[in-house]
Amino acid sequence: MLVALLTACSPRTMLVRNVANELAGQSQAEEDDIVLAREASAFYLKLSESVLRKTPDHLPLAESVAGGFTQYAYAFVAFEADRTEAHDAKAAQRLRARAARLYWRAHRHAMAALELNNPALLKALNSSPAAGSPTLRLPADQVGVAYWAAASWGAYISLSKDQPDVVADLPLAVRLASLAWMSNPAYGNGDLASLMGSFEAARPGGSPRQAALYFDQAMQAAHGRNAGVCVARAEMLAAPAGDRAAFEALLHQALAISAAHRDLGNEVMRERAQWLLDTADDRF
Repeated sequence: MLVALLTACSPRTMLVRNVANELAGQSQAEEDDIVLAREASAFYLKLSESVLRKTPDHLPLAESVAGGFTQYAYAFVAFEADRTEAHDAKAAQRLRARAARLYWRAHRHAMAALELNNPALLKALNSSPAAGSPTLRLPADQVGVAYWAAASWGAYISLSKDQPDVVADLPLAVRLASLAWMSNPAYGNGDLASLMGSFEAARPGGSPRQAALYFDQAMQAAHGRNAGVCVARAEMLAAPAGDRAAFEALLHQALAISAAHRDLGNEVMRERAQWLLDTADDRF
């Protein structure tokens, strides 16, 4: 009976993991049509999520699902809330609430995979390392999942400023991003370095100078091909400093990068950069 059960279960498990491998290998990065990407995203995300629930320890699929939900929330929900707020504040609030739920969903999937593959991670996050004590280093195959776990966490926190218990988790999100940074600072063609810069600029007591260094490293890692770095720097450093000239220069740089290097991420950032330029009078 045991042999029969094992032989019946094993092919199904292998099939699910093969599907997980295939889904994890899919990417919309080369797609530069935002409308087409948006229409395709919902089906892909739901299918991938259903497979991930059966293989929650599958790191590549968890990275894909967490990244997919985070990017969908940012590009198609939170950004729509920003554009809607000027003429319908209540609708913008509903959209931000939905974006927060999607960010948290992404975070849960990423953290579940990390916890299953690295049980020491939660303990490391929740305890301040003592002087001279060894620091947990993430294996290379966990850096991507950790990046999306931290990015979605930070985005969720940014939309939950009226919830002190959520905001109190910001140091944990920063610590998680730092663990990924120590393992692979060049991850994501500058995305991780840019996240570190955003966290440094946003955290209480953060250093704008250090944040600027992170953004410089992000541009170097991306070889000047990541428009998101310029947009993040404009929003996180130039705008809070009241430096309109730098703000607009960075956004024009983002537009130039997105025109020269067409992909979905840069197309999303092109739209945001143009909107920020069009509404600059509201910020300065």
